[in-house]
Amino acid sequence: MTPDPVTDTVIRIIAGQAMIPESAVTLDASPTALGLDSLGLVESIFAIEEAFDITIPFNANAGGTRDFDVSTISAVVAAVQALVAAKTK
Repeated sequence: MTPDPVTDTVIRIIAGQAMIPESAVTLDASPTALGLDSLGLVESIFAIEEAFDITIPFNANAGGTRDFDVSTISAVVAAVQALVAAKTK
């Protein structure tokens, strides 16, 4: 567990989708390296949106031109933290 609830929740969701232990999810790992295919990534995005009551600007078909960085778990966490912070303003 980290001191940040956003990080903990994102890790829990990613681990659940990848069907791996939470301890196997590192912040520098890519979702693909953790075993998530494109469908698993989209399902993770939906679960993250639901968990934080946010809307993530994500298009799985956009290739490298995504508005939401999913290159690493830390990038996902940072993007979610920004969306949560913007929601509370």
